[in-house]
Amino acid sequence: MLQASAQWNWYACSQSNTLRLDMGPEMEFCTPFKLRQLTDLAFENPHFNLRDAEFYQQVTSYLVNLAYWSPSQVCQIALNATAAKFYLKPVLAKSWFFEQYTGSQPSTEAIVNLQSVSDQGQFLIVDYSEQASLCLCLENSFSLDENLSLKQFEVIRVLNDRIHPINIDYSQQKRA
Repeated sequence: MLQASAQWNWYACSQSNTLRLDMGPEMEFCTPFKLRQLTDLAFENPHFNLRDAEFYQQVTSYLVNLAYWSPSQVCQIALNATAAKFYLKPVLAKSWFFEQYTGSQPSTEAIVNLQSVSDQGQFLIVDYSEQASLCLCLENSFSLDENLSLKQFEVIRVLNDRIHPINIDYSQQKRA
């Protein structure tokens, strides 16, 4: 598993119009987050600091314990989640795309299910508040409606009453 390093630096790349992470010689990670989505802090080329490293490690440990994703997928999810949590501008909830959860079993996991009128898929809760959560799309593509979709690792904020618990035994499945 890729360990975080104090030598890593975030930077806003004007050529690709995305937030990137310089991880050392010949190693770079590109997030899907566009420059217009970033906070001012992202434009200061911040180091991958202790706060980033702690969150990255927390997400990595959680995902590895589920034994569902490969090590490279876990790293990719954790780095995108870290970027989203600390370097994206706040976004408003767009809950109208999603069906309300009416069940009695609350979600207690960070991996949750969201259901739109045309799709359902897995998301990682990156940032939780009492009313709404910032969710990172784990599907290759997720259809919000007939015209709009999310790509893998894009984020959306939803009211917590739209979050459905996942009922998958991760220990029995492993993605390639």
